[in-house]
Amino acid sequence: MSVLFTALLPRISRACALTLACAALGACGSFNTASNSLASIITPYKVEVVQGNFVSKEQVDALRPGMSRAQVREVLGSPLVTSAFHADRWDYVFTIRRKGIEAQNRRLTVFFKEDDLEKFEGDTMPSEAEFVATLDTNRKLGKVPKLEASEEELSKTRGSTDTPPAAPASPTAGSKVYPPLEPPAR
Repeated sequence: MSVLFTALLPRISRACALTLACAALGACGSFNTASNSLASIITPYKVEVVQGNFVSKEQVDALRPGMSRAQVREVLGSPLVTSAFHADRWDYVFTIRRKGIEAQNRRLTVFFKEDDLEKFEGDTMPSEAEFVATLDTNRKLGKVPKLEASEEELSKTRGSTDTPPAAPASPTAGSKVYPPLEPPAR
């Protein structure tokens, strides 16, 4: 019987290993569905990634064919992508990725003929107000401190008298005196 057992042992161990592998794969699938909420609580902080130039609808509306490159740069800023192979094309790309919010991707391409703006094409750009409205407003800002002091509060900080602070005392024997930074007048 021991000969039979030693002959079947490799087959039994292979069957056990296969069963364990199938169970492990099944556990991986259940982790994705059942434990995502727990895993999202303990995930580390993800940095907001902002790349490129935000171009607003107001900026696009200011573009006119015939504008010089300098005027286009004044309106839109420096392009994110310029190519040595396409010297008459500037690409403005804007991407923002934040945790829990769908990524925003926008593109605008400006074409020049010689030094003058010929045409531009790309995504429909939001106005500045629309863009600001899409930003995360769920952040709780701390209490804004009061930025002005009343006369009563000012008098408390000054003390009981309204005398100006005393001038600094003249150097004493223990203090160092440094030479002036300016050369002597001639």
